[in-house]
Amino acid sequence: MKRRPLAAAGPTRRAGLLAALGLVLVRSTYAAEPTRVVLATATPGGGFPAFGDAFAAAIRAADPELAIETCASGGSAENIGLLRAGRVDLALVQGEYAYPALAEPGGLTVLAPMYPSPGLFAVPAASPIRAVEDLRGRTVVLGTHKSGLTVMGRSALQASGLDPERDIRPILLDQAGDGPPMVRDGHADALWGGGLGWPGFLAMAQVPGGARFFGPSEAGIARLAQPGAALQRLIVPPGSFPGQSAAIETVGSWSLVLARPGFEADTAYRIVRALARADMVARHPQGADSHPKNLSGLVPATQLNPGTRRYLGETGVVVR
Repeated sequence: MKRRPLAAAGPTRRAGLLAALGLVLVRSTYAAEPTRVVLATATPGGGFPAFGDAFAAAIRAADPELAIETCASGGSAENIGLLRAGRVDLALVQGEYAYPALAEPGGLTVLAPMYPSPGLFAVPAASPIRAVEDLRGRTVVLGTHKSGLTVMGRSALQASGLDPERDIRPILLDQAGDGPPMVRDGHADALWGGGLGWPGFLAMAQVPGGARFFGPSEAGIARLAQPGAALQRLIVPPGSFPGQSAAIETVGSWSLVLARPGFEADTAYRIVRALARADMVARHPQGADSHPKNLSGLVPATQLNPGTRRYLGETGVVVR
């Protein structure tokens, strides 16, 4: 009886081995695919895109298997709609929109804090404008059409005794970055914005001669910073901007990273854990504020994503 030559079985064995190896490689490729999460920010030139880029980079550095993909949007108002429609996973939302949206049914939850946004008016240092009352009859850039900062600016004017539609000439923008050049070129007298690291304020402070910053009137602050309100009394420390020698009292609220209804708790947990390990301080001027532990006292536990709540519980942070 003849034995079959060993060489005849070789190609078959090789083919089988190659097929098995290919299957392993395909499986490894799929296993290596990062978890992708879409984050809505706002219009170019504002604070939200800058934070979103820093947030995405920090998360990816801390957990390479997480990929946060940022996308531009109209700002806080639009972001709420995008979340509710499930068109994005996460979104950056200013407090004036975030807190009312969280109080409504629909399943939005808080993933993480961003930073407090003290609202301020900025004018060239040589301007005679020194207080809100001096804005009467002036042209003021209030922000973009759907920004929470714009809502806060209108509230600051009203609480200080000025009608934002009649007592000033308001300008609304398509892109937040268009505001500072308008003031610099004399097309507007003042700019409203929020946040110590807000690009608009930094741009104003860097023009020749610098800038002056001020908040609502004291009476306006008292009217806005009521117990339980989204706006709180905030103090901008001296030296926050070039040439600022005194503290500035104003109002503001915390901006938050919100998650769509049904956003996976396991993914939320991974993001929050990565955020806690990430070096956000090196990536954003207010990076220290975005640590998950800062959610304590900002929102009730029932409004947190279950993944965030799990992480805070494991690290001993109490949120009631």
